[in-house]
Amino acid sequence: MTTLEIKDLHAAITTPEGETKEILKGVNLTVRSGETHAIMGPNGSGKSTLSYAIAGHPKYTVTSGSITLDGEDVLAMTVDERARAGLFLAMQYPVEVPGVSVSNFLRTAATAVRGEAPKLRHWVKEVKESMSALEVDAAFAERSVNEGFSGGEKKRHEILQLGLLKPKIAILDETDSGLDVDALRIVSDGVNRYQEQENGGVLLITHYTRILRYIQPEFVHVFVGGRIVAEGGAELADELDAGGYARFTQTATAGA
Repeated sequence: MTTLEIKDLHAAITTPEGETKEILKGVNLTVRSGETHAIMGPNGSGKSTLSYAIAGHPKYTVTSGSITLDGEDVLAMTVDERARAGLFLAMQYPVEVPGVSVSNFLRTAATAVRGEAPKLRHWVKEVKESMSALEVDAAFAERSVNEGFSGGEKKRHEILQLGLLKPKIAILDETDSGLDVDALRIVSDGVNRYQEQENGGVLLITHYTRILRYIQPEFVHVFVGGRIVAEGGAELADELDAGGYARFTQTATAGA
């Protein structure tokens, strides 16, 4: 059983003017193996900042609080150490890596995470099976990472990494953005397949409920003003779909 535990997390960013702006204002959250948690909230509420703080993005500074993975201090780890420990972030806007092929990128990443290079024959079979499951053309492997990729291709590549790297906890930052109906189903199937095979914990950040028709959460958290303001089961997502975030944003403003 793996446990990611976030306690009273505060994080800030330095603006172009040199000012410090607090974004996370006391986040408490626990994600365990096999659980699916959905974080939902309006634009600018700090959802993506939470994902970056967990992953170790240098743009964000954790000012107080803690993040632990199975009792180990995540904040004391470098970005690559966090990945090797079992944390994975599927980014909302995956970056392009010109000159590095998808196949080389994947094998290098797998070598770093697993501690040894996968045996080539088994690796080729593993990649082909994973690409086939995501309905990705074999020629995709020789293209440069994310260069010239469509939005759907970038997201499939993120989920391809998820399936091959087999992390303990997967953080998916708006993986549904920019996906058409078919791509949404394929990507969601990939996430569900990872969770079933690896018993991984999933932290799914999203604005909308459409992906939750495919990836069904046990826990839903409403994120407003840099903190979680309400929690519930899947029925809470249905309430948000019907009524939006107004009730929660008004309550948060009144309590500020």
